[in-house]
Amino acid sequence: MLLVAPLSGLAQQAPAAGFADALLGRWDLTIEGADARYPSWLEVRLRTETELMAQFVGRVGSSRYVSDIAYANGRVTLRVPVQYERDIDALRFEGTVRGDRIDGTTLAPDGAALKFTAVRAPALPQSRARWRAAAPLGNGRDLAGFRPRSAEHSGCWSVQGGVLAATPPCVDLVSEATFGDFRLHAEIRFPPGSNSGVYLRGRYEVQIQDDAGKALDSLRMGGIYGFIAPSVDAARAAGEWQSLDVELVGRYVTVVLNGTTLIDAQQIPGITGGALDSDESAPGPIMLQGDHGPVEFRNLTIAPAR
Repeated sequence: MLLVAPLSGLAQQAPAAGFADALLGRWDLTIEGADARYPSWLEVRLRTETELMAQFVGRVGSSRYVSDIAYANGRVTLRVPVQYERDIDALRFEGTVRGDRIDGTTLAPDGAALKFTAVRAPALPQSRARWRAAAPLGNGRDLAGFRPRSAEHSGCWSVQGGVLAATPPCVDLVSEATFGDFRLHAEIRFPPGSNSGVYLRGRYEVQIQDDAGKALDSLRMGGIYGFIAPSVDAARAAGEWQSLDVELVGRYVTVVLNGTTLIDAQQIPGITGGALDSDESAPGPIMLQGDHGPVEFRNLTIAPAR
């Protein structure tokens, strides 16, 4: 259930129309974590002329609604329900809006205050792209052209007979090359019950999961995780090779699974959980999710825009 908080926490009287214009819109967050910087995302909209509603993506998980949001005199406070986070009852943010930037703090599970910054997310308009010839992503013989996201679980990715495979426990695999607009082709295979994904520019996850025959949802096969649901079930049974074709232009995405269009030039609102960063205006790599279930890829090719 979507819940919008009253503004009494920051204001003594009902706000006037237009009170939150400086805050409305999409924001790309970077949080200075205790171990490393990590991205998040926020979108603030009007529920009524004097009430706000917001949606949030954290370090992990999918998009979720903010349970409490208040704004007055340039100060914003948020309370976000936990999803996969541990040892904390809610995510809390406090910040000051200054033009196209928010500076503030959020609480770590141990109670420490972590600094965060937010900048307005770029529009990334759709344009008519011209494509270069498709080229292999990797050489099909070894892991050249890729790097693991972390040093954990060394050797969990392997290449044999042109098949790139992740064997859990594993980590995500990141292409050395980065891309703006592109067309990506991949063939994928996974065992029953498995879960993986392909991150576009390292920020937007196309879900890969054993979902054949299930109801359609943005958290299931072919969806943009937590944001855009596939329009049709085109998934094959686990254990079969499946083809995935993705076109990304600006923030507009088309997803074709096994020759059937699931998502047709729809706008991705923002980064998805597990993203490498929140710098949406920059080119980014292709990231193959390996920290969930076993998965295989072959015939990975990419055609960048000219």
